[in-house]
Amino acid sequence: MKSEKRVSGSGSATQEMSQRPLGQTGVNVSLVGLGGSHIGGKDLPADEAVRLIRAALDAGMNFMDNSWDYHEGESEKRLGRALKDGYRQKAFVMTKVDGRSKKEAARQLDESLKRLQVDAIDLLQHHEVIRFDDIYRIFEEGGAMEAFLDAKKAGKIRFIGFTGHKDPEVHLHMLQTAKEHDFRFDAVQLPLNVLDAHYRSFEKRVLPELVAEGIAVLGMKSLASGAILKTKSVSAIECLHYAMNLPTSVVITGIDSQKILDQALEAARTFQPLSSGEVAAILKKSKPASKHGAYELFKTTSAFDATAEHPEWLGEESARTKQLAG
Repeated sequence: MKSEKRVSGSGSATQEMSQRPLGQTGVNVSLVGLGGSHIGGKDLPADEAVRLIRAALDAGMNFMDNSWDYHEGESEKRLGRALKDGYRQKAFVMTKVDGRSKKEAARQLDESLKRLQVDAIDLLQHHEVIRFDDIYRIFEEGGAMEAFLDAKKAGKIRFIGFTGHKDPEVHLHMLQTAKEHDFRFDAVQLPLNVLDAHYRSFEKRVLPELVAEGIAVLGMKSLASGAILKTKSVSAIECLHYAMNLPTSVVITGIDSQKILDQALEAARTFQPLSSGEVAAILKKSKPASKHGAYELFKTTSAFDATAEHPEWLGEESARTKQLAG
């Protein structure tokens, strides 16, 4: 288990929030983080979203997840509003871009900086690495990694990571390709939940590699956008505690109401390392629902593949690829 420390929040939501090291970056982040997609939803008024973000920050939840493509930029704009009035100092800001070419990744990053109204982003990630060709495009000459490295040199970003939700083998190939280019990611975001443990498991295949390399583990989809609760096998708190019990730096969860924010804070407040027996009991209850990934639609369907629906977000193929492809 990662070493933890507890820090006090401020404001009306005052309580202690555990923090864990973000890999080998020297930064500590909150045990639970605020997901960027839900906070930008059209059913959540913008003013209420800003209030929720600030309430989370006041409670010590400093990890802010986001992405260039969430709700056509609305998620980033709302976070940008929330970070005013001194709140930027409380936040560790992460966002993601979809561009696979250097040109498109740089364009999206600059747009994110404007929406977020910040001079620098703490962690920038290659978003939705779900196809093997994403990896080639990112690392080839003129690819997105060049834009990331240029941005880091320019002080626009501090750390670099990648995310994906489809297949552990894609994550492993991304890590191997990085090694071949003498590059080491600071953080990696991946699905970690009570069903993943049984089916096409990121926990079993990818997590050990990240721990061995000292790369920060960003857990996501701990409730699979609520789908796991529909199995009626485990509670929301059990789902969050299971993910927190893994060697995660932060467990990112979607928040779109005060009730769900309180749930996340309660999970963080009450978390204690689980015994092997407690883990086994949770996995036993969840196993029947894991068959064929029926409740992990991000693995088994295209419903969560935004870049498949919008290939233009990836940018143009490189001149070399076009030439070789004829």
